[in-house]
Amino acid sequence: MKDFERELQELFDEVKMMIMMGNQNDAIDLLQANYEAVKERMNAGVRGIEEAATIDIIALGYMAIGDVKFVNALLDMLNEVVDSLKDDEPLLDSVLVHMGSMYSTLGKFEKSMSAYRRAIGNMESIYGKNSVFLITPILGMAKVLSSIGRTSKAVEFYHRAISLLESSRGAESEDLVIPLFGVGSLLLKEGKPVEAESPFLRIFDIYKKLYGENDGRVGLAMCSLAHVKCAVGDANEAISLYRKALQVITTSNYMALDDSIMEKMRIDLAELLHAVGRGKEGRELLEQCLMITEKYKGKEDPSSATHLINLATSHSRSKNYVEAERLLRTSLEIMGKTVGPDDQSITFPMLHLAVTLYHLKRDEEAEQLALEALHIREKAFGKDSLPVAEALDCLVSIQTRLKKDDEELLEQLTRVLSIQEREFGPEGEEVMITLKKVVFYLDKLGRKNEIFPLQKRLSALGMKFKQRIQH
Repeated sequence: MKDFERELQELFDEVKMMIMMGNQNDAIDLLQANYEAVKERMNAGVRGIEEAATIDIIALGYMAIGDVKFVNALLDMLNEVVDSLKDDEPLLDSVLVHMGSMYSTLGKFEKSMSAYRRAIGNMESIYGKNSVFLITPILGMAKVLSSIGRTSKAVEFYHRAISLLESSRGAESEDLVIPLFGVGSLLLKEGKPVEAESPFLRIFDIYKKLYGENDGRVGLAMCSLAHVKCAVGDANEAISLYRKALQVITTSNYMALDDSIMEKMRIDLAELLHAVGRGKEGRELLEQCLMITEKYKGKEDPSSATHLINLATSHSRSKNYVEAERLLRTSLEIMGKTVGPDDQSITFPMLHLAVTLYHLKRDEEAEQLALEALHIREKAFGKDSLPVAEALDCLVSIQTRLKKDDEELLEQLTRVLSIQEREFGPEGEEVMITLKKVVFYLDKLGRKNEIFPLQKRLSALGMKFKQRIQH
């Protein structure tokens, strides 16, 4: 069995190496040859642990290649074999853990939990309930439970993994980082930032003790703590932690300047700075994001357009509409080359530019852009979609100042209202805002008999919304 296990490991290592070297076709040929061999044995009625373990390795290989459809078929095949095996078969636990992981990746969470559950039960019987071997399936189970929203159960599994690691490897083991991060992230997501702080602080202390306070991993732990401080409303402490985190990661060269995690940290900090009225500092960070992207990826990279739009938003907040217009036009130029002029993604900066031109009192230009965005969205999402309602709402604001026909404007607002009621329900805040606009135009057109039921509805919605705010 040990020889067989070594052969399987060699097979998987060879497949991985082929994929890494770009020889994907060779990897597929090797996997296919092994698949044909095991299929032949199974057709002859041989369905033991060796067949299960071989299919497992083949499935892992195809998962690495990205052939999800064939992985599904292999897992169905593997399930048939595994279901007929006794729990004390050698290698079965390993196969079950791999099955749990693959099912989780494919989004088949019930099957994933079933595999992990059996693996945990088997291991407990063989090694005892306090065995370190249990950690991998327990963490797998916790991840699946998180994915399906069973937070409290997921936290239980994470805590069990933490206890097992503490008893076997000590309270300061780096292995604790994964379950601690899992617990902290879940608690933060559940709106429990005060409870989330403790696991993130432990991660910070573990990394600091192992690698020193100037290590990049300490910077990442600071970033998690910044999320906590932000969630509890301590913006200044969050800003301080973000800045320290960025400095530590940058000076330690732990990550490349253009790394997506670093970029997200800069953007998160910029948003926070804008939220507390420190727009100039936030803008400096957004400019830094743009400069780094242009340096490493080129000025016409699609991500440059995103940073230009973020910068334009910042300038619009500061009422610097001239600069916002310049940035938005540049972003539209880049997107026009990369995604094409009729792609739905281009409508976001297009509408943003329409609003900017509206503020600059260039209403005719603003109207043309809003109309263009509306037509693209109608084609991409359908005439009764939420993105269309957003574009219509923008168009109505512009056309109101252009003194367009009131009947036409009311018709467009009624269309917006219908979409919003379907998407947000009859009591949505967006519905209340549009209702006020509808009432305004009905009054302007002298259609008094239609106003009263809407005003009654608005009054009831206003009371409900006020109660929601109080709670």
